[in-house]
Amino acid sequence: LELIHAFGGTLNPGLATAPSRKFANPAPLGLCAFGLTTFVLCMANVQARGVTNPSVVIGCAYFYGGFIQLCAGMWEMVLENTFGATALSSFGGFWLAFGAIETDAFGIVSAYGDDINGLNNMLAFFLIAWFIFTFGLVLCTLRSTVAFFLLFFTLDIAFLLLGIGHLYPTDAGGPNVGVTKAGGVFGLLSAFFAWYNAFAGLATKENSLITVRPIPMPWNLGYKATKTKSG
Repeated sequence: LELIHAFGGTLNPGLATAPSRKFANPAPLGLCAFGLTTFVLCMANVQARGVTNPSVVIGCAYFYGGFIQLCAGMWEMVLENTFGATALSSFGGFWLAFGAIETDAFGIVSAYGDDINGLNNMLAFFLIAWFIFTFGLVLCTLRSTVAFFLLFFTLDIAFLLLGIGHLYPTDAGGPNVGVTKAGGVFGLLSAFFAWYNAFAGLATKENSLITVRPIPMPWNLGYKATKTKSG
């Protein structure tokens, strides 16, 4: 039996049965939506070229990282891929929630008034909750490939650091600059790993001169040979 790669092609760790329906693979679309939106936000987090206002990402959060990624997750559900559906739909929901928090019309930030400490704590709880959720996904990638594992691992560290940044804000009430920049760096790494995995699912010998060869996690190196002998 072949090891079904947990990146690009199926976004499903370990061995999985082939879906009973024939549809295009939605995983690269979801990964691209996640990667691009994460990249835009984290460029502001690291204050690239002096930028500190991430408001432009709100459009991406609603329509690409949010809506499109949510659709990709639902299509993964149709393909009977529980992991892909859970991961993509959940992070689509994250971006929609982020967009709502950053949109004045929802009144979420203004509801705290002058209680900057309360706002920072709640934003920290929000991000730490996503850290806990993502940690569960990290555990589900330990039998996959290096690139797929690193996508979720770097994202998990980013959530943790960004949460800590709000737990220990500056005297002015903003998130801790150094910790937030570190979180932005890990977020950028996650974005590039998302694009890498998306390319792995898009590029074939028929449409690209460059294809990606999967690198299994170290403890999976003998898995294919073992299954071949036993099968």
